[in-house]
Amino acid sequence: MNSEATNRFICENINVNEEGHLTFAGLDTTELAKEFKTPAYIMDEARIRHNCRVYTEAFKEHFGGDSRPLYASKANSFKYIYKIMKEEGMGIDVVSSGEILCAYKAGYDLGMAYFHSNNKTDEDISFAMELGIGYFVVDYFEELYAIEEEAARRGITQKILLRITPGIDPHTYVQVNTGTVDSKFGIAIETGQADEIIAEALKLPHIDLVGYHCHVGSQVFAEDVFERAAVVMVRYIAHIYREYGYMVKQLNMGGGFGVRYVDTDPYLNVSEKIADLAEAIHTTCEKEKIPVPTIIMEPGRSIVADAGMTLYTVGSVKRIPFYKNYVSVDGGMTDNPRYALYGSKYTCYTANRMNEKNDMNCNVVGRCCESGDIIQRDVPLPKDTERGDIVAVCTTGAYNYSMASHYNKLPNPPIVMITDGKAREVVRRQTYEDLLSLDID
Repeated sequence: MNSEATNRFICENINVNEEGHLTFAGLDTTELAKEFKTPAYIMDEARIRHNCRVYTEAFKEHFGGDSRPLYASKANSFKYIYKIMKEEGMGIDVVSSGEILCAYKAGYDLGMAYFHSNNKTDEDISFAMELGIGYFVVDYFEELYAIEEEAARRGITQKILLRITPGIDPHTYVQVNTGTVDSKFGIAIETGQADEIIAEALKLPHIDLVGYHCHVGSQVFAEDVFERAAVVMVRYIAHIYREYGYMVKQLNMGGGFGVRYVDTDPYLNVSEKIADLAEAIHTTCEKEKIPVPTIIMEPGRSIVADAGMTLYTVGSVKRIPFYKNYVSVDGGMTDNPRYALYGSKYTCYTANRMNEKNDMNCNVVGRCCESGDIIQRDVPLPKDTERGDIVAVCTTGAYNYSMASHYNKLPNPPIVMITDGKAREVVRRQTYEDLLSLDID
């Protein structure tokens, strides 16, 4: 891709062809819309693999040993994604029995999986152990005791990490801020409860405490958030070693690196950020006179977000003189609830009119019977945009399919994967019969 195209578009895998149509991963999006209908999630396999390799290569260079990145499944969970992660040597984190089963059915080795969630049920814990989960990331005392009880019943020793809250504010959306003392996630250092649960875990005969986990938030661009969290966690590791004689084997720094949704978002160099994190960890370990643990991280959004695009068909263009314009599409908050949840920004294009001037300001809205069903406000599109045009919303590979709903009894779109210049469904479009399949007459 030439530099002009790279500067023009929000993602590196986007361009315009000779017909003036938007292309994604080299394919004409208007042709994809014809073949697979709309709405449709389009995914670029090459970009997913590229993003995985950025992490795996950076980890090899700056941490080495058994340190590794995990793919955060909650960003986008379907069977084919786990096949990619297996081939790219990525670990995974999972947050439900559904994600565990999905990975298992895809042939992923669950010994490389870390099971999160602040409220795992007894059934979740039993199911995960039955399928051979590698690690539980334990959120609180009740879960710790439940895992001990189930492991004892099975006659096994279960590896766990404890989720520790470092008291770091990443200054991002409140809804995705998870590192503060009053978060619903984890056990706070500041209150002394982290010390208490570590002491308790070390007493339990069927628990193998291998390390600590922390996570400060999501869509983080701030320069020093991860470094500050790392310093807190390494100092805490040293504190626990001095108090209890216990030295962790693993330190999981969570995920949360931001991605570019709009032009005003900064470009974040993941390799450089991993290098900065490594320096902070190594320097603090040296000061505290402790060995550097195996380092784990959990990228999700930064693996799949820019590998995704959603295509819609325009149904109506409502122009209200002296007020505003609405471009209504055949999807909406059912396939992308993120604007409704926290006002997330997106870049939108009229895919079949890329050479036309964007001289109309409009709100791109969905088809749901809900005033909050908005994809994006104040979008510049061509003033001649009309019924039948294709609207592309960029950077939708994360938290779109995975957060989709059936509000208004609408079926979910398919996931169409582009591999080596060819497109195919890896998740089929839901039918209305699918929506009714669980109803009992």
